[in-house]
Amino acid sequence: MRLGDIVLRNRLVTSSSLLGYGVSNTPLLPYGMSPISLFVPLAEFGAVTTRTLTVEPREGHFTTRDDWSLPELPGLLRRYGTVLRGTDGGWINAFGWCNVGIDAYLRDYYPRTRDQRVIISLGGFSAEEFVTLVDRVNAVVPVGDIAAVELNVSCHNVNFDFSTILQDVLDEAVPRSNHPVILKLSPDNDYLRNAQQAAKAGVSALTAINTVKALRLDPRTGTPLLANRYGGLSGRAIKPIGLRVVSELREAGVTLPIIATGGIRTVDDCREYFWAGADAVSLGSATWLASYPGYALAPVRALHVRRVLRAIRRHGARPVRGGPAR
Repeated sequence: MRLGDIVLRNRLVTSSSLLGYGVSNTPLLPYGMSPISLFVPLAEFGAVTTRTLTVEPREGHFTTRDDWSLPELPGLLRRYGTVLRGTDGGWINAFGWCNVGIDAYLRDYYPRTRDQRVIISLGGFSAEEFVTLVDRVNAVVPVGDIAAVELNVSCHNVNFDFSTILQDVLDEAVPRSNHPVILKLSPDNDYLRNAQQAAKAGVSALTAINTVKALRLDPRTGTPLLANRYGGLSGRAIKPIGLRVVSELREAGVTLPIIATGGIRTVDDCREYFWAGADAVSLGSATWLASYPGYALAPVRALHVRRVLRAIRRHGARPVRGGPAR
């Protein structure tokens, strides 16, 4: 299927970060990838979105390592506790763009995911960094080999005001890309204005929404539970917010294709977003994250994901805007 000039295999994609780089170096401990994904055929999704990649490797608030051994598992879990916490109806994270860097991704991971349709997520702190990222993707990835690049200019976990660079990023990076460009919108910023800026700059589609800025404190001490103090809230709790943003974008006259994300877990969730005005939907933390003991049920959870994927692939589950659902 097509979203403008973006070619997807179907209307169901995966959200950035939850599946790492689309492949794991350690099958026993799939760092960066939900264990549920090991039981799901990733190549059958419309596209798999990578972890956000920066010009240089970045530890963020976590680590770039992905070669953890079984004896190191307790230490890894302690690290996760500083950047990922469950909350009522969702998850709050503060990974801070930890990633291996664009060069390592293109060299070590991208060649092993050529069977997947890929959206490469890119993040930077200046227009120059985004231009560099786009140029490096252009140099390695042939035209048509990926679905798109996604510009993450809306992350709360890196403590940066992206509004100061957004227009420059759109003006300088978008025209240089050999691949379609998606802009990821934050519900905490002026997303209507940002969407209109994106349309004027030639962006091919929008991702709505990124996580919602949030905070959790230890009720006994008042100490923030996350290493960054604030984090990004995702999961079932933000589904009504995601639906609102998609609907408001359409009400404001935004005609760019929208990939909706936020609390999607079932076919009915997908249909709600389609009714709101989305053209595709993305599975994020509501699907791929679980409590650590809960991952023992990963094969069962994967069966549910497969059912949703099968329904979207076969029938689209997409209502016709302005008409009855099909």
